[in-house]
Amino acid sequence: MTLTPPATTEGTAADAAPVVQVRDLHKSFGDNLVLRGIELDVTPGEVVCVIGPSGSGKSTLLRCVNQLESATSGTIRVLGTEITDPDINIDAVRQHVGMVFQQFNLFTHQTVLENCTVAQRKVLGRSKAEATKVALHNLERVGLADRGSAHPTQLSGGQQQRVAIARALSMDPSIMLFDEPTSALDPELVGDVLSVMRDLAQQGMTMIVVTHEMAFAREVADRVVFMDGGVVVESGPPAQVIGDPQEPRTRAFLDRVLNPTHTDEGPTAV
Repeated sequence: MTLTPPATTEGTAADAAPVVQVRDLHKSFGDNLVLRGIELDVTPGEVVCVIGPSGSGKSTLLRCVNQLESATSGTIRVLGTEITDPDINIDAVRQHVGMVFQQFNLFTHQTVLENCTVAQRKVLGRSKAEATKVALHNLERVGLADRGSAHPTQLSGGQQQRVAIARALSMDPSIMLFDEPTSALDPELVGDVLSVMRDLAQQGMTMIVVTHEMAFAREVADRVVFMDGGVVVESGPPAQVIGDPQEPRTRAFLDRVLNPTHTDEGPTAV
């Protein structure tokens, strides 16, 4: 099976056919219903940031889009192919979907360059020379062109996460999924990773980003989706969802996130 990445079309993203289409998605782990009827479309070049409290189903949604978790019911289409079809060749679909996790998942016994070439050679069948050329290009994109011979243990957490992004980009994905890519980083390292993601967005990469970085979502996202309790509570442009949320649950969540020292109770008497 060969998937064709979406062709560039004129007009707005809203006019383009979705590259990801989720319909009535449910996911249960035993008796725990984690996703409850999710509906989501993502169009070519769109950046969708998914926000919400821990346990709201954000990461499970991403893992279902990449079929790391199987849907209990509902359908997901990626690049026009229904990946919830039990007969799907999911490996063929995953060649077009890059995913970056909270943890870097790099091979510590391999160099940075080897981490970025092994999947190209084994999955895409590229020669060593071609895979190296692609990997070096993507390492340059993330600001690590000079670290190809280093091992992951010689890099900071932020550098390792940028290598993970370069590795995903080296597979030439049409869609990038980011599952809280900065949550495991020290605060001073977050900016470098977000800068790389910002550049990808500006270059037109279709992205679904699960994040707690509200400033990033406000600046970079075309659309923000707020999830809670396994459902989409509110969805819209960042100026609406973050700047002027309509749903009480969204307002309560953002008040906690944007004003972490604020409480409803007054100061405790001493």
